[in-house]
Amino acid sequence: MITGTTAGGTAELDSGTRQLTRVLVLFSLSGRLDPRGPSLGSLVDRFDFGRFALHLKSSGAVLPVPVLVQDVTPGELGLPHGHRGLALASAELAVLVTPRGDITLILDCAFAGRTAPDALAAWLADTCFDRDLITLGDRPLLDVLSRRLAAREPLAFGQNVHQLVFPGGELREELLGVDAARQSVVLSQIVYRGRTATSEPPHLRAHGATLSAHGRGVSVHVGWAEHVENGLILVAIGMVSALAVLQRTRLAAFETMRANEQASASSPYEIRSLISQLSAGVNELQLDLAFGVEAYVDSLLIPEMVMEAFQSSLRDALGIRESLDNSARMVERLTSVISARSAALDAELSERDDRRDRTVSVLVAVATLIALPPTLLLAFFGANATTVNPHRSVFDARYLPAYLLAWVPFLVLAVIGYVRIIRTGRRSGPLLAPAAPVPAQRPPSGG
Repeated sequence: MITGTTAGGTAELDSGTRQLTRVLVLFSLSGRLDPRGPSLGSLVDRFDFGRFALHLKSSGAVLPVPVLVQDVTPGELGLPHGHRGLALASAELAVLVTPRGDITLILDCAFAGRTAPDALAAWLADTCFDRDLITLGDRPLLDVLSRRLAAREPLAFGQNVHQLVFPGGELREELLGVDAARQSVVLSQIVYRGRTATSEPPHLRAHGATLSAHGRGVSVHVGWAEHVENGLILVAIGMVSALAVLQRTRLAAFETMRANEQASASSPYEIRSLISQLSAGVNELQLDLAFGVEAYVDSLLIPEMVMEAFQSSLRDALGIRESLDNSARMVERLTSVISARSAALDAELSERDDRRDRTVSVLVAVATLIALPPTLLLAFFGANATTVNPHRSVFDARYLPAYLLAWVPFLVLAVIGYVRIIRTGRRSGPLLAPAAPVPAQRPPSGG
């Protein structure tokens, strides 16, 4: 995507001249840091955003905060293939943390002298594809940062990298010059990392004081003032962070699905605990999508034409909107599955309670049935009647009529109840009424 702005209008307010080529590399890092920990103030306090500062101050609650900003001696920063002949004039490291704890590492470099496009393209490729080999001093970069940030888990590079190039000096003149063919070649080298196609890139417009071009992983912005550069950097940070959150959310959604499928529980309490854990996980996914993605993919943070155009174009190039919609649907379906499991548990517990109540009722009835005959017999033998001889045993055969009179009615009642229960369980006919027959399809009328 390439856009240009002619001199005049906002270009006069937002354009500027740069002597040194500035390159920022944005790395998403895995893991999380506590955003409530010690910070270095807000982004607006540490970086110049010019006329955009008012917008950012009102949105400070959703912006990432710097937790580490450090100047680096150029000789300390090591790349696997060196600096490709570029003269590194200065370097700065910054670690930003979003309110959800997502981490972005910024490597801010400035190059003195002539910045050859092919050398710059090679430097960009090294910092992207060999980022695990970047060192600070004699140690891996992330090991140093993990120690300084006191991270609970070692930091690791994520999948997402975006590099912003702000050309200065001769490179700036080449890109803003009148030679369109040369401009196209230089942009193709930087944005497409070494491709030498001389055809004019798409969406080329007339250029004047400024120029912006980007692919999926590299942006080139020429002729902008520093506060616009910082605004473009903030937009790119939001996109990189949002994409990292989307990828993490997608993986977490699959893990939640597996946990739901593979979990085994032998008691309602274990099932309730499982549902509670799954629900908490889904709630976190929803919060991540809302405050880790949606908060950074619209133009509300910096409602300015320059920022909106870059944000919209980069968002489309990264496919964030489609990924957000798909991830939101996945989370919704996970919520439905967990709700269905909770409903199934409630139904099972209700059925179990019904069975338990029926069992208790039967036991009470049986106990009552068993207790009545002995009660009658005890009342009979305890009565002061001439038929009861105190010198005879209660098991004497002469008392057989009393035993029959006490037990036979209850035995007959038990048999009748059992027979009726059996007949009720074996009744014929369906339990549910048959569904209404489907009307037969009409034959096609002859023509």
